[in-house]
Amino acid sequence: MTVSVDSTTSSTENQPASTTAASAASTAAPAGDAEALRPHAEQAFAAELAALAAQDDRPRPARWRLSPWAVATYLLGGTLPDGTVISPKYVGPRRIVEVAVTTLATDRALLLLGVPGTAKTWVSEHLAAAVSGDSTLLVQGTAGTPEEAIRYGWNYAQLLAHGPSRDALVPSPVMRAMADGMTARVEELTRIPADVQDTLITILSEKTLPIPELGQEVQAVRGFNLIATANNRDRGVNDLSSALRRRFNTVVLPLPETAEAEVDIVSRRVDQIGRSLDLPSGPEGIDEIRRVVTVFRELRDGVTADGRTKVKSPSGTLSTAEAISVVTNGLALAAHFGDGVLRPGDVAAGILGAVVRDPAADRVIWQEYLEAVVRERDGWKDFYRACREVSA
Repeated sequence: MTVSVDSTTSSTENQPASTTAASAASTAAPAGDAEALRPHAEQAFAAELAALAAQDDRPRPARWRLSPWAVATYLLGGTLPDGTVISPKYVGPRRIVEVAVTTLATDRALLLLGVPGTAKTWVSEHLAAAVSGDSTLLVQGTAGTPEEAIRYGWNYAQLLAHGPSRDALVPSPVMRAMADGMTARVEELTRIPADVQDTLITILSEKTLPIPELGQEVQAVRGFNLIATANNRDRGVNDLSSALRRRFNTVVLPLPETAEAEVDIVSRRVDQIGRSLDLPSGPEGIDEIRRVVTVFRELRDGVTADGRTKVKSPSGTLSTAEAISVVTNGLALAAHFGDGVLRPGDVAAGILGAVVRDPAADRVIWQEYLEAVVRERDGWKDFYRACREVSA
C-alpha cells in the first residue's frame, strides 16, 4: 500500500557558497521576500528562471521546470535569443555542470565532492531551483543528524493520543521530494553517522520508503532525485559504504584554475552580498581583491605565482569562500569606519584570521610569507605594513 505525502514548502536556511556570479540588478526577489537577508535561489533569480522557461523548447524530463540544456545555461550563464542575459552562477568547466545535470535526469543520485569552499552547496541549491523550482527540501548533515531527518518522524501528541496514523506522521524533506517528484538535497553527507547514511540505500535503489508502523510505503514518482554534498577533507569521519557510494554518480568540483577566474568569482559574489547589505561597491576595491586571492592561492599552492619561491602552506583551506568572507568584511569596515573605499587595512585582519588557524605553527608560516614574499613585492608596501600591524 502506498501513501501520499502533503507537500508544504520548507523554510530551511541555505548556506552561501563560493563560486558564484551575481546580477542582482536584473533579478529581484518576490515582494513578500523583499526583506529576506538571503532569498532562496528560486526567489533571487526568479526573473532568469522565468525567461529561460518561456524560451525553452527542448525536451524536459518528467516534472522538470526546465530542460537539461536550460538548467546548464542557468548555472553557466549566457544570452537568450530575446537578448535576456543569464548571469553565471558557477564559474568552472562546462563539462562538470553538464555531467551533473545529466545525472539528475537519470535514476542515479548526484554527489558533489570537493574541498571546502568549492561551491558544492551553491551548485546543489541552484540545480534544485532550476530543476524543481524549490531548493528548500534540504537535510543538513551533522554528527547528530537522526534517521528521522531522512525518513520521517512523528507528531508525538497525535501518536500518544491516537496511535500511529497518517496524521501523526511528519514527512522528511526526502519523503516529500519522493511523493512530489522533486529534488531533495543532503548537505555534508559524510558528517552524518554511517548507520543513518545507509537509510538512503533503499530510497536510492528501490525508489521507495517503507513505513512499517502503518504497513504502507511512499513510492518515488518520476522527477525525484537527490543531490548530496561532501568535502574530501572529511575522509575518515564517516566514509560512505560501498553500497551507498554505488548509488551516486560523483562529480568533483575543483578550485578555480586561474587567479583571474578566482578574482572574477570573488568580485561578483562580493558585489552580490554587498548589495544585500547596502555596502559600497566600486572598481577601487579590485586591487585588494586581487591581493587577497593572490595570497590565498600562493599559500594554498605552496609556491608564489611566478614559481620562483616556495612557501609553506598553513593548516587552513584558504578557499574561495573564505576569500569572499575576508573581502566582504573588509567592505563593511570601509563602509562603517572608513571612507567607503576598500584598502589594505580593511582586509589585513581578515586575512590573518583566515591564515592563522593554528596559533603556533600557522603564525610562523604567515610571518615567513610576509617577510620573504609580501615585503619584496612591488606595489604591496601598504599591504605589507597593514598586515604587519595586525600581526604584531
